[in-house]
Amino acid sequence: MTGARARSGTLDEPTDPETRAETVGTPKSDPGGGKPWFKWLGRAAIVSFIALAGFLLWRTLREYSLTELVDAITRFPLNRLGYAAFFAAASYLSLTCFDWLGTRYVRRPLAYRRVALASFVSLSLGHSIGFAGLSSGVIRYRFYSRWGLRVQEVAKLILFSGLTVGLGLATLGSLATLVRPEIAADVMGLGVPATMAVGGLAAVAVVLYLIGSAFLRRPLQIRSFQLEMPPLKLAVGQVVVGTINFMLVAACLHQAILGLADVPYTSAATVYVLANAGVMITHVPGGLGIIEAVVLTLLSEARLIASLLVFRFVYFIAPLALGAICFGATEAIWRLRQGKKLGRQINTKPAR
Repeated sequence: MTGARARSGTLDEPTDPETRAETVGTPKSDPGGGKPWFKWLGRAAIVSFIALAGFLLWRTLREYSLTELVDAITRFPLNRLGYAAFFAAASYLSLTCFDWLGTRYVRRPLAYRRVALASFVSLSLGHSIGFAGLSSGVIRYRFYSRWGLRVQEVAKLILFSGLTVGLGLATLGSLATLVRPEIAADVMGLGVPATMAVGGLAAVAVVLYLIGSAFLRRPLQIRSFQLEMPPLKLAVGQVVVGTINFMLVAACLHQAILGLADVPYTSAATVYVLANAGVMITHVPGGLGIIEAVVLTLLSEARLIASLLVFRFVYFIAPLALGAICFGATEAIWRLRQGKKLGRQINTKPAR
């Protein structure tokens, strides 16, 4: 959205986000123009996402026998399990800030409770589905289109959130390679000088992004799509919340490892952040295979299963189940409200 368009929009639209969502959102949030086939397509997508969430839960747990699951959990220290769950919850809380900043970037601020709901549901499912930008983006659009955001605005918000992920990964990755270059070199398969050079380049990229946000005001035009650099304040917010999120995820994994072995946080964070770059490149659902490689780098094979189970449970499985329930509940509530609204319109329609 261009700056001129945003300023002119405030003249003919309600300035209050809640009022604007009610008055503007409903007519513009129906890209199918009320066509029955589009509504059925949306319903099919909802059912597919919920069914896929159930399948991912089954696929994650089928690799382990019931005895292994019970033994791994019962032997794991409860205090470490609690800390891991705390850091996982804090990570998802920080992820809501991605969307909160994104709504400010597209100049369509919404109430935090709405942003938090859309963020948690989309990311709790998207993390396990794979291709998180696409899968979570579909769910995000389902929410934000109801609240008045247009297709291009949602697309910009998703891109903004993706950049926040990249900035956080680059910032923490550069710090990790400088603090623990020997571990980073082992994971990357490079020499220490080359590893530190990669970390330095990542840091330079973050600095250049901040400089660009401070001085570049000319939007990038791609056909009818315009993309602007965010203001410096929002760009700094991206770097801060993106870095904090990865620090919290690494802390969650670290607690899962500490239940079985004394491993420094810097080691766990370094290995996780570098391996997570592989998750972003391959889009493997839930980091399957990559998370295993991370833990195996720090622990022996005999201790692998319990740490993996704890981390997967608190960061992927529990949020996936909760997100699927919230998604189904919000869809049911939305349908109920729409039905009541339609009923009131029919009842108040004057007879001819």
